[in-house]
Amino acid sequence: ANVTKGYVGNLDVGEIKPNTNPYYASSMCPVNVHWHLGTEHYSVGEYDEGGDGPHGNQPIPEWANRDLASDEKVRDGFRCHHYDAEDPKFTTPYNWQHCEGMEVGETYEVHWPHSAAGACGTVNQYQSPFYDGVFCNLDMEAFQNIVATAGAQGIASAVGVHGQVFTIVNDDSYYYGDMMRGMIIDGEMGKDVHYYTGSTTGTSRDNTMCSSYAPITWQVDRKCHMISASSFDKLCYDMKMQRDDMSSDLHAHGSRELVNHNYAANNHYIPEVAAVEAEPAAAVEAEPAAADPFKRRDLQAEASFIEDKMKSSFYSDLGDNVCAGKKLALDNKLCADLNAPQAGANVTKGYVGNLDVGEIKPNTNPYYASSMCPVNVHWHLG
Repeated sequence: ANVTKGYVGNLDVGEIKPNTNPYYASSMCPVNVHWHLGTEHYSVGEYDEGGDGPHGNQPIPEWANRDLASDEKVRDGFRCHHYDAEDPKFTTPYNWQHCEGMEVGETYEVHWPHSAAGACGTVNQYQSPFYDGVFCNLDMEAFQNIVATAGAQGIASAVGVHGQVFTIVNDDSYYYGDMMRGMIIDGEMGKDVHYYTGSTTGTSRDNTMCSSYAPITWQVDRKCHMISASSFDKLCYDMKMQRDDMSSDLHAHGSRELVNHNYAANNHYIPEVAAVEAEPAAAVEAEPAAADPFKRRDLQAEASFIEDKMKSSFYSDLGDNVCAGKKLALDNKLCADLNAPQAGANVTKGYVGNLDVGEIKPNTNPYYASSMCPVNVHWHLG
């Protein structure tokens, strides 16, 4: 759909609203990552018919000409505006090791499907096709029960997709090594987000045949960003390390034609006030899927990606880390005076300590279900 600020579709979806919270705060985790050649969404001045790439662009459909609330024309488009045929970072070929059929200078729209019914926090979290991940813990009976009790809003609140658009460059100053987690939220990336309810996409759908997998929330970055080819190759490498076979998503998929106004929801959420007043969100770690311990690691590839990181501007300015120095200063005290339960205890089945903590209970839910994310990993000798 069109995600230009000011756009609203013609389809009346009643009281259904997109989920405007960070997906992790709704107990959702990414269950897949895949991308499309060119963009399925459209954003005036960012990815539209005025963009360019190694093989040109797509024309505007006649029906897409109409005024926006901002008095700009709504236009169909498939490429970003970054491409410059005279600049070698857009034209120098990259030696792809893990992705298939990718090209420097091209525009790709990346999708990260999220689901509250995914195998969050387990080695089965990431799946191809993405439908397996979305419905991993939700059979048809449970799905129908959700619809019966919570209505369509229950689905829109529990299933969503992150969408972000990139032009690939052969320049490792644009390297980011962890695209598996979801939309990149850093500086201008993931700052200007458009929210609406829609459906699944792909070339099997158009303005005649529509998807029945609806309504789901879409959170789409309106801006187009440059990213290094090595970033995508690292993503494909990480995909190969998952338990499930994700080889069907190592290449770009075809793009659905721009959705007609009559099939685009009228609930597009445009947080104009929030966009002005809110601070850029800190990058949040979604629950990563653990790699299959029985798969062979490509140590040479890992070493190469570490070299790419050293060249990247993503990691060069430590001042960009909004969490640095946020540790609260809570000094150690005598245990007898503190009266606080301590960790590193006996975990043998049946063991119970002597310290009376009253009504305090441990959180027995999966952490992702409590809107918690991993923030560190470390280990101890013995």
